[in-house]
Amino acid sequence: MIWCGGATSSHPWSLSIGRSWIGLVCWMMNAPSTQPMVSVCIPTYRGAAHIRETIDSVLAQTFPDFEVLIIDDASPDDTAAIASSFGDSRVRCLRNPQNLGPQGNWNRCLGEATGRYFKLLPQDDVLAPDCLQREVEVLEADRHHQIALVFCARTIIDAHGRQVLVRRTLGRTASAMTGTTLFRRCLRRGTNIIGEPGGVLFRRDLANTVGPFDATFPYVVDLDYWFRLLAHGDGYYLPETLVSFRVSPGAWSVAIGANQAAEFRGLAAKMVKDGDLSAGMMDLAVGRLLAPLNNLLRVLLYRFLFARR
Repeated sequence: MIWCGGATSSHPWSLSIGRSWIGLVCWMMNAPSTQPMVSVCIPTYRGAAHIRETIDSVLAQTFPDFEVLIIDDASPDDTAAIASSFGDSRVRCLRNPQNLGPQGNWNRCLGEATGRYFKLLPQDDVLAPDCLQREVEVLEADRHHQIALVFCARTIIDAHGRQVLVRRTLGRTASAMTGTTLFRRCLRRGTNIIGEPGGVLFRRDLANTVGPFDATFPYVVDLDYWFRLLAHGDGYYLPETLVSFRVSPGAWSVAIGANQAAEFRGLAAKMVKDGDLSAGMMDLAVGRLLAPLNNLLRVLLYRFLFARR
């Protein structure tokens, strides 16, 4: 039997990294494992170019208790063969008999996941080795389940893996904030400051409450889900760059990015109307003004990246 001593804080924001990690390891070694702690789900379509690197980044995690669930959406290339080539018992590969599209495949990921925590990792993004460790620590320390999601800073890379910029949308200090506060900050910035799916971790039982992904606004389908999660709790920001988001010509987000401003404004108006998260008219007005500017900056960034291929 392994003895694990030492007091731990029950306050969710009093996170002692050393004690949390020791306690987490002790829990894993003493408790019978009936399910993985984390499900890292990779929905993929035509992902042959980068999916090996993406899977490798998950298998290289310092936190060992996870499953990698890869669901290929009937790709016509070698995506399924590459995903199935890993000789690791934590990797599980499924293939849709017909193409479901992003919304359908993301929701199949939710339905097939078995872990306590859920991360949706795009097929061409890359996790830092300590990504799961850092994010699981936060949620494990949150004994009262006040946190709806934890998210992190991220690095933007190009198709060749070269770093373009670092996005620390909330600075260099870890911070917690209510769901309403985070919602309003997104509106005032006119963009998704929480980030892409690979940088977010949340409880799977909360996903059961919130329901499936909804791609009514395709470009902001992830932000729509973050807002719906935040209607049930707080957000916790980690300033470390724990995920790299790849921008390449074949990326889904690039293909539909031209509609980003209109979709952001549509989602913002819907959330305010539904009333699950409160915001003032000024918040909404600022978001409407800034969304087109953010879209323009994004398009310019894409053009710059594609020009240096």
